[in-house]
Amino acid sequence: MREIHVDDIISALERLFIDANINLPDDVCKALEKAIEKEESPVGREVIRELMANADLARSEGIPICQDTGLAITFIEIGQDVHITGGMLAYAVDEGVRRAYKNGYLRKSCCDPITRKNTGDNTPAILHVKIVPGDRVKIVVLPKGGGSENYGEVRMLVPSEGKEGVKSFVLQMVNKGGPNPCPPIIVGIGIGGNFETSALLSKEALMVPIGVRNDDPSLASFEAEILEEINKTGIGPQGYGGTVTALDVHIKMLPCHIASFPVAVNIQCHAHRIKEVVI
Repeated sequence: MREIHVDDIISALERLFIDANINLPDDVCKALEKAIEKEESPVGREVIRELMANADLARSEGIPICQDTGLAITFIEIGQDVHITGGMLAYAVDEGVRRAYKNGYLRKSCCDPITRKNTGDNTPAILHVKIVPGDRVKIVVLPKGGGSENYGEVRMLVPSEGKEGVKSFVLQMVNKGGPNPCPPIIVGIGIGGNFETSALLSKEALMVPIGVRNDDPSLASFEAEILEEINKTGIGPQGYGGTVTALDVHIKMLPCHIASFPVAVNIQCHAHRIKEVVI
């Protein structure tokens, strides 16, 4: 049994959330570069250039890419041969988030949903844990802003609606959001499982690198088809019109009950902040 002290997890969380909020991942930067070539609207191309300039400035100055530094979403995979020592995992995650948002001078966006009183340190984190084989701990952080998160939804479709029902639902959500999720967006789609699983699948779908297609050829083709349809909406970069409304679409799918067809859509903004480490 390998022992990992909570202090290592706290330090990793602090470092990852600060890094994620400042440094846009390479796959996102490359996707934006390609989007300039694809975008047919001159205004749209200029908007994407501004987004890239903003990302470059954040990196060089060590400041957040966006004023909305998001809720602290954390995915942790723990090897079954790992023993966490020195304290509770949930405490360690919250402490790492607390230090990151304080020491990184990141905006604290977490509040009581009714009173709207800010919790003051961006905790509690949104924490998802999986037990996996091995003796390592993988941590993925996804600080996600409210503008894009507000256009996510779970819908229990009728099974007979099939792929056309999924596509129609996704396009409804993209059109409903319009410029508000800060396009060009990334769309995560969760299909199957049950009500709550589909929502989690849609969030996990956002963690697939841009340009990587589903291993299932049928789903890979469906991802490309939905991406093409989204880019026909004409919403364009930041809603100024154009041919690049989305950078990519990813689908995660699980079997479901024979009477159900749960589908979830989760939208991510162009500032797709994600970082990971394996301890």
